[in-house]
Amino acid sequence: MKTAIVWFKTDLRVTDNEALLKAISQSDSVVPVYCFDDAHFETTPYGFKKTGDFRAQFLMESLIDLDANLRALGSGLIILKGKPEIEIPKIVKQYRAAKVYAKREVAFEEKQLETLVQSELWKLKCELLTLSTSTLYHAEDLPFSIKDIPDVFTNFRKKIEKDSVIRVSLEKPSTIKSPEIPKLELPDLKELGLKKVKIDKRAAIAFKGGESQALKRLDYYFFKTKSISNYKETRNGMVGADYSSKFSAWLALGCVSPRHIYQELQKYESLHTANESTYWLVFELLWRDYFRFMMKKHQNKFFQKNGIKSTDSGVKKVNIEQLQNWINGKTGVDFIDANMIELKLTGFMSNRGRQNVASYLCNDLKLDWRYGAAYFEQQLIDYDVCSNWGNWSYVAGVGNDPRGNRYFNIDKQASDYDKNKSFRNLWLKD
Repeated sequence: MKTAIVWFKTDLRVTDNEALLKAISQSDSVVPVYCFDDAHFETTPYGFKKTGDFRAQFLMESLIDLDANLRALGSGLIILKGKPEIEIPKIVKQYRAAKVYAKREVAFEEKQLETLVQSELWKLKCELLTLSTSTLYHAEDLPFSIKDIPDVFTNFRKKIEKDSVIRVSLEKPSTIKSPEIPKLELPDLKELGLKKVKIDKRAAIAFKGGESQALKRLDYYFFKTKSISNYKETRNGMVGADYSSKFSAWLALGCVSPRHIYQELQKYESLHTANESTYWLVFELLWRDYFRFMMKKHQNKFFQKNGIKSTDSGVKKVNIEQLQNWINGKTGVDFIDANMIELKLTGFMSNRGRQNVASYLCNDLKLDWRYGAAYFEQQLIDYDVCSNWGNWSYVAGVGNDPRGNRYFNIDKQASDYDKNKSFRNLWLKD
């Protein structure tokens, strides 16, 4: 009997999950696993946790939901904890599996781990099969090789929109044949060095992890409220749940795929309307793809001070006091402080806020941008390695910005996007 392991990572869904579907079609029996990687709960060289409280909680909720969805199909989720290069081979031996199916990684540390697991599995004569499951456009359908992807987004977008096609989102499996899977056993947050947090009642949205919640939000934002029809006009908002899609947290953990969002968007357009706003959501998903493909092209350069540019970023050594004031919303600049307090208390910040606080750290404080990116890595509920480090390097002037250093006039931004101070009053008044 052919048994396969499906190693879930940031693809915590059963719909449009090619790794899961391939394992089912090519095996007699499937064992789904998720490994809490010790490395994800360590402190980074910048002094921040790799995974903070908000995202850890969202991850737990997502795993509970994934387990429930797998059980409804006849399977379930086995939780491992430790080093994946040790734990995955152990489960392979236990179930005598010949293959492990997983999503393909592109970022530096994730890629290193993938190679490590692969070499350990080879020793057991077990194959690691990886599939590209995270992007809107499949890597194989790009009109250029990874090394030839334009370093300017507009050139990438125009070519891809003209020459590439988005693949159809895959249906969820109707059933999964699995051996008996024990009851879900998640580690305690305390075990991971984290704690359960209560999200501030002023939060723009009460995020809850899992594919079921992702699909609910999708239905609400598209079909129940038709908020998507005004997305381009409202997306720079800062207060409330519906100024933007808020899909980011579910996309980051793969509770929903960009292709599934696109498919639902097409349904919406045929039922209601296709306009600049519906296109703009696709445009933003394209940016997400772009940072992923850029990470594949430039690898660990995105984590270095000078980024993908060879010029010196000109930042000074980090001033811990200035950094702490930035983190705690105590810079004395009300627009920056309100955004940083929102992030500290909720794990979320609007896109407009992120660009401003990043610009302030890089251009006004002139601190090493990587400390900002590392704090975001800890703090964000929707942290995505490619989007986070790609966006930070962009604002710092060492990434994909053709204009070089992107400076934001904070006062002007505050009067443009928070004219009546409703956002600042929300977060700065006790």
